[in-house]
Amino acid sequence: MESFYLFSFQNLISAYYQCRKRKRLKSLPAKFEFCLEKEIIILEKLLKNHAWEPLPFSVFVVTAPKIREIFAADFRDRVIHHLLYNYVEPIFEQKFIFDSYACRKEKGTHRAVKQLSRFLKKITSNNRKKTFYLQADVENFFPSINHDILFNLIKKYVNNPYILWLAKTIIYHNCAENPVKKGQLYLFALVPPQKSLFNSPPGQGLPIGNLTSQFFANVYLNELDQFVKHRLKCKYYIRYVDDFVILDESKENLYKLKQEITEFLQEKLFLKLHPKKWVVRDINEGIDILGYIIKPNHILVRKRVVKNFKKKLFQFQNDLPSGIVKLDFVLSCVNSYYAHFMHANSYKLRKHLWEKHFGILKNHFEPADPVRYNYFKIRDEYKAQNI
Repeated sequence: MESFYLFSFQNLISAYYQCRKRKRLKSLPAKFEFCLEKEIIILEKLLKNHAWEPLPFSVFVVTAPKIREIFAADFRDRVIHHLLYNYVEPIFEQKFIFDSYACRKEKGTHRAVKQLSRFLKKITSNNRKKTFYLQADVENFFPSINHDILFNLIKKYVNNPYILWLAKTIIYHNCAENPVKKGQLYLFALVPPQKSLFNSPPGQGLPIGNLTSQFFANVYLNELDQFVKHRLKCKYYIRYVDDFVILDESKENLYKLKQEITEFLQEKLFLKLHPKKWVVRDINEGIDILGYIIKPNHILVRKRVVKNFKKKLFQFQNDLPSGIVKLDFVLSCVNSYYAHFMHANSYKLRKHLWEKHFGILKNHFEPADPVRYNYFKIRDEYKAQNI
């Protein structure tokens, strides 16, 4: 009877509403919603009979911030992903450490940056003590996740047989088998072979782009978190997906920690640290993470982020007069960058960009707060044109 409750119409509808957030007007959610009751009843029956199997994925390649494959489950299956997540997330949230910041409620990049900044101030006594940092990430993380290890970690804390069946079905599904390729197909040849799920050995790899993959990534690397915090006794440790930072007053100790972490990852999780993406440095050089450079007394915006924003401003100035882009789209993009800038000590940068790089965009936009330059709005004379 428990499976009938877990896979009930009510639970599936709740998962559907979560899944469609900010996607309702897209074609697949709209198509699903057109026959919503029928689709939910079909899913309910398939799940209760243990007959549900994932449909073929769609896959495309993105080039920013780096080239990688994105596998997208069918919308129907994304509803199932939310159903599973709704059950297992509260269980594992109690197990996760506080300072893991990716894909968790009330966490995220900006809170990770603020916490790391607080750590720097605390360990250095406001920059009065010499301190170093170890920064590293896992090489080819998502393609390297071992299905057996992941499923056993789920079984460690979940004993419901119906949920375990669903988790196993999702984890062991080979999404690289007969997917529908979309977008600019020539980009697939540019994906590094070791980063492609098409080249992953059997029983290995999770698709980037799914809610369950993001959650499973936290389950997998929670083992590292627990090892670092409770076995290695690292007080100042932060992780975001597979990128982590440890602070310590001893450079030698950080090298030792790096070696112990390397051995743990290889033996317990079949993972490797990226050989070219780990560093041990003085904190005064700045920690380059999540789009910022974090120093003991201030936070800077990463130069690459500023460079990319300048490129977008230049492109918008070319596209806007010809009608290729609309004002509201440009405004949304500009304000998203400025929201990022606002989490750094960036007043001079924000003002400089407005004064020197907005060009003809100044005719259409104005600072909502001309003192702080925190975000922009469309000038009154252009609001009617934008409707």
